[in-house]
Amino acid sequence: MDRFKSVKIASILGIAGNLFLLIIKAIVGFISGSQAMIADSFNSAGDIFSSAMTFVGNKIASKPYDEDHNLGHGKAEYIYSMLISIVMILTSLFIIKDALLSIYNHSHYEFSMWLVVVCIVTIITKFLLFIYTNKMSKKLNNLLIKANSEDHRNDCIVTSCNLVSCVISHMGIYWIDGVVGSGIAFWILISAVKIFIQSYDVLMDKSINEKAKEEVFGIINQHKEIQKVTHFNSTPVGYQYQISFSIFVDGNMSTFESHKIADDLEKEIDRKIDEVYLTVIHVNPI
Repeated sequence: MDRFKSVKIASILGIAGNLFLLIIKAIVGFISGSQAMIADSFNSAGDIFSSAMTFVGNKIASKPYDEDHNLGHGKAEYIYSMLISIVMILTSLFIIKDALLSIYNHSHYEFSMWLVVVCIVTIITKFLLFIYTNKMSKKLNNLLIKANSEDHRNDCIVTSCNLVSCVISHMGIYWIDGVVGSGIAFWILISAVKIFIQSYDVLMDKSINEKAKEEVFGIINQHKEIQKVTHFNSTPVGYQYQISFSIFVDGNMSTFESHKIADDLEKEIDRKIDEVYLTVIHVNPI
């Protein structure tokens, strides 16, 4: 199963699971008036949108390169990720406003065992999704699935906090509900900002990370016939990078010999380093 099919399955599971959770959270949250549960339902709505955008972005990103897009369509993942982050930021600000107003106005809500049941169902559902996506992300080293996995894990933590607020509120400490609702909203806001920054970095052609760059030079240094390397550049292509650099070899080598060194090195880097989509090497005599 390739990475695009894996992301497709993970996004469909995310949509289905979060749609189920949204329905039960919204019903119980609005009936009881719990700001924490309402905030959690908005979180599920945001997760549905995120999974849907992941599905669409992944579908576009899976298209091969063509005459109009020589490096493929990989950046579609990050365009859609940025859209997701903007919606999440707006949603979190809306939730924070309502939660703070509930604290200021000393709003109460009717405790119900259904609040506890929904929290437990959510934790179980999200934990199962986390186990699946975490296993797939490690197997395929897929960044999108890894992001989904972390999102499911975070939701387990958030809903656990929601469960605690339900129990404490049952003791008559109602202000804790608004505090937890605000905390969930801030959690969403922080996650959204992180997604925005990550998407922005790729769309602005941020260089390949230092670890991958060191791995590239580690491979280059194994070739003793290469005497110097200059003009190292990298350009993001979706979740991978196109890299280019110049190598200097003995000027007495034949053109065939020097270019064979470059060709072999290109293939070796592309094969061994997952972050590299394409390697382009220019050969200079020295």
